[in-house]
Amino acid sequence: MQTGTQTGTAIACANIAFIKYWGDRDSLLRLPANGSISMNLAGLTSLTQVAFSESYAQDTLNLNGEITGGPALFRVIQFLDLVRSLAGKNLYAAVESRNNFPTQAGMASSAAAFAALSLAASHALGLNLSEQELSRLARRGSGSACRSIPGGFVEWQPGLDDQDSYARSIAPSGYWDLVDCIAVIQTTPKRTGSSQGHSLAASSPLQSARLADAPRRLDICRKAILARDFEALANICELDSNLMHAVMMTSSPALFYLEPASLEIIKAIPTWRQTGLPVFYTVDAGPNVHLITVKETAAQVIEKLKQYPSVKSVYSAGVGPSAHLESDQS
Repeated sequence: MQTGTQTGTAIACANIAFIKYWGDRDSLLRLPANGSISMNLAGLTSLTQVAFSESYAQDTLNLNGEITGGPALFRVIQFLDLVRSLAGKNLYAAVESRNNFPTQAGMASSAAAFAALSLAASHALGLNLSEQELSRLARRGSGSACRSIPGGFVEWQPGLDDQDSYARSIAPSGYWDLVDCIAVIQTTPKRTGSSQGHSLAASSPLQSARLADAPRRLDICRKAILARDFEALANICELDSNLMHAVMMTSSPALFYLEPASLEIIKAIPTWRQTGLPVFYTVDAGPNVHLITVKETAAQVIEKLKQYPSVKSVYSAGVGPSAHLESDQS
């Protein structure tokens, strides 16, 4: 590392939304149209190092071992400008970020990456931000990134403005031994990214009904988590996932993230539950299906998923911790 370089390294988990975020009230500030609830995913992480130096002539981005330009770099530069503004410093940065799971495939890679970037960059420039401040900052990079800052089960308050739109933990990681078994159907980046998809949400005639019912779904989901009521959580999460994809499919232009293989698994889940297996599905903006179960039956769910020829691999993750520093160099 060069003399005078200020660095920070942080790690953050991906998260899976139980009550989905889809659509913005303010796309610049990434203020969501509705609140959301999620679970951090232990072991599915983004490790990000940021180094600021007077010797750098420009910002650079190394993503998963490759020098990256274009829209991805531009998005990171915009975010770094926010951090530089907060710190009152004007130094260019070298950013290295690596995900240990597929990127841009509906597995919240941007959430993990911007949560880690928020903590690493702010630490490198000497900012000592609270969890609430970090969540607000991460939101500006990727809306769902604000949920990867706190640990465990997390609720994102939509708020009225930039100051009160942030995420907080509603139950710690050890509160309930849920496991997310992810059926990976596709690992290539999706054609329409989430940021673009959010901008189309209001064009669906179903979005207004989805938003009007959101407070009820949030309340049911929150109470189900706190009561460890698996059946109630299963019912509300599947409904919420279906509502989001209905909005996607009726937006203009229509977005079809689900593949035939996704639907094949989704349609099988009610039968699995009827046989006594505690499991439910939820799908983010992508084709990969998240199957939520309890720790005792996770192996059984994984074995069932491996029987599908269309499933390329299966990831599993328990409830994950908050974003944290991996290195304290400066």
